[in-house]
Amino acid sequence: MNPISFGFIGAGAISHWAAKAVQSHPLGRVVAAHDPHAERLAELCKTFEIPGAYSTAEELLADPAVDAVYVAVPNKFHVPLAIQALEAGKHVILEKPFALNAGEAERAVEAARKSGRVLTIGMNQRFEENSQAFRVLAGTGVFGEIYHAKACWLRRSGIPKMGTWFGSRDLAGGGCLYDIGVHVLDLCLYVIDNFEPVSAYGATYTKFGNRGLGHGGWGKSENSGVPFEVEDFASGLIKFSNGCSVSLDVTWARHAEANDRVEVELFGTEAGGHVYANKVFRRDDTLGAHYAVENSKVAIPFPHKDRFHNFINHIHGTEDLCVTMEQALVVQRILDALAESARTGGSVKL
Repeated sequence: MNPISFGFIGAGAISHWAAKAVQSHPLGRVVAAHDPHAERLAELCKTFEIPGAYSTAEELLADPAVDAVYVAVPNKFHVPLAIQALEAGKHVILEKPFALNAGEAERAVEAARKSGRVLTIGMNQRFEENSQAFRVLAGTGVFGEIYHAKACWLRRSGIPKMGTWFGSRDLAGGGCLYDIGVHVLDLCLYVIDNFEPVSAYGATYTKFGNRGLGHGGWGKSENSGVPFEVEDFASGLIKFSNGCSVSLDVTWARHAEANDRVEVELFGTEAGGHVYANKVFRRDDTLGAHYAVENSKVAIPFPHKDRFHNFINHIHGTEDLCVTMEQALVVQRILDALAESARTGGSVKL
């Protein structure tokens, strides 16, 4: 099989992780990159020996050597660049979130269908070993009926660099909900295999970033004095067609003892579980107590545990795509519904 040659649009910190992942696959290589920031582009190309450094995305997309494009830029440009790449005959893997809104995402899906190329969102949390193990356990009925799940990502001081595009509603679409809430929401739906929401109720707050507090400090984006206009806390409840409910809590900043807490918790009729902690809880009637079992021995569907390996393998027809366009659309619609509910104060039907 021929190698899949990637062009990277965006040379920020996440692209360094992505390039390492692509080049760790025997059939993956990065041959081109573009970023308007010349120094960031030069650093990425030098670090990973990328031969093609382009000053515009159009030049990169015109390169016949590029088979697939990885898009890692501010959220506002995800869909426009994805559509350009698809129309140029390239496969596309997008950084999260999918888009600023579901309408945009639907246009990208339509472009992918017309082009016959692969479009996916790089939801890396799905590929963690524990995540895959719980997907298998849930699918085999270990938890019985999963009637509720809780997803949270609670940072104490984790706002990406202040004064950057992350705080701009126009460029990012939202704050913590669209940045890290998307990760645990997507993972939760993946694990319980439920993508049929019927309603959502959400609340968002901006209590730290607008005061210059909660700075996280990572990434390569420069402080350009962009005002902080997005939420740093979001909470929501989603109901599904089978009666299941999912609660979501996300913070970029808060007063708390723990610096960072991430978890997806399952409530089942036969067992409960914590995905990140990799524990299933059952009651032993002979002991009269609950006990926990680790699930590290469960055979997982993607043993490479990597989104780019899955993408490359799927292009070659050797592996199912983990994150489908249809699933990504559902997640985007839920994010939009939670944000709309927070604005209007009422529940939103899906």
